[in-house]
Amino acid sequence: MHLLRSTRLPFALALLGCTFSALAQSPAAITNIQLGPRPYFLVSDMAESPLKAKLQSCANGPFEKTNFSIGHRGAAMQFPEHTKESYEAAVRMGAGIVECDVTFTKDKELVCRHAQNDLHTTTNILATPLAAKCTKAFTPYDAEKKIPASAECRTSDITLAEFKTLRGKMDAFNPMAKTVQEFMGGTANWRTDLYSGPTSGTLMTHQESIALFKKMGVKMTPELKSASVAMPFDGFSQEAYAQKMLDEYKAANVPPSQVFAQSFNKNDVLYWIKAEPAFGKQAVFLDSAEKAADLPDLEKLISYKKDGIQIVAPPIFALLDTKDGKLVASTYAKNAKQAGLGIITWSLERSGVMATGKGGWYYQTVNQAIHREGDILQALDVLAKDVGILGIFSDWPATVTYYANCVGLK
Repeated sequence: MHLLRSTRLPFALALLGCTFSALAQSPAAITNIQLGPRPYFLVSDMAESPLKAKLQSCANGPFEKTNFSIGHRGAAMQFPEHTKESYEAAVRMGAGIVECDVTFTKDKELVCRHAQNDLHTTTNILATPLAAKCTKAFTPYDAEKKIPASAECRTSDITLAEFKTLRGKMDAFNPMAKTVQEFMGGTANWRTDLYSGPTSGTLMTHQESIALFKKMGVKMTPELKSASVAMPFDGFSQEAYAQKMLDEYKAANVPPSQVFAQSFNKNDVLYWIKAEPAFGKQAVFLDSAEKAADLPDLEKLISYKKDGIQIVAPPIFALLDTKDGKLVASTYAKNAKQAGLGIITWSLERSGVMATGKGGWYYQTVNQAIHREGDILQALDVLAKDVGILGIFSDWPATVTYYANCVGLK
């Protein structure tokens, strides 16, 4: 179990306590954590500082799994997201908690996909006969009218049996594609298709993800996704959807303490708090704000706490500000702590090279203070020590694992 600052230890223990007996009983639990070269590259790239010296001193490990490191869709920087291979890579890199975004199929079975309408960018569906069942067929780029190529394929377009015939690929598409094959390309140059071969990209049901995570000895953070269809869907209501997700953990005998259910829909979180209090007490309310003006103020954050919400999860930019050119905890971060809320944030190393200033909208504030790629670790240090986050989603968990082990967040 990772240790947080001593002043926050009781709260951390309650939220993230690890069941060591479960790990011991799991023959497939991964204990040989392997981080690869990236964390070392980032440390080496840092400007000289006490933090760099501290991180360099940990180069020989040993490294252990940590709940501070949360696998965002697995290890989605290089592995097709929400696939068995991506999940296994995240756990191998020390993620103590792994995410399955939960959507549903035509026959109302739960599966792991980031969005209900992303099969055309995250799987090979357009290259299969199932393309005929997509909500919107592939339309090639119209050069004359400058209309991008498009398609829309939903999990609710196909049955579970059909879903399981697909293979995952890197989430990408080519807007100037003239053919399906071209459309299925477009992987960003800072990612790779190395792990997107014909025998990889194994898609998973929600139940299969639970079994895999149990076997590997990690905690679980399922996110109930907003449906791309009107609810109720063929009689399947939003509450039934929210309940079914938790029912699958209960059916698998997963203790509520091992599950951090999350949603951007406040009503989902409030439903869990009321209907499933054992799960609801550590349910995570995700904040979708894309700019500072949209962030909740202190009064709103206090109202969350009064509603029974214990953990909020805003994007990284919401928690950081700059002072004299250095990163510091933001007003939102201070307000959330004042309201008595735990904080998780997302998502480190999600998009692009941060030192170029193109690291994604959730890095808005960070981009002002990032001058070299190694500065990612400085941002992580502020989030851990000054903001006091409980954990952070990352597309490459090894970076967070290295940091957490080195500074004692075990």
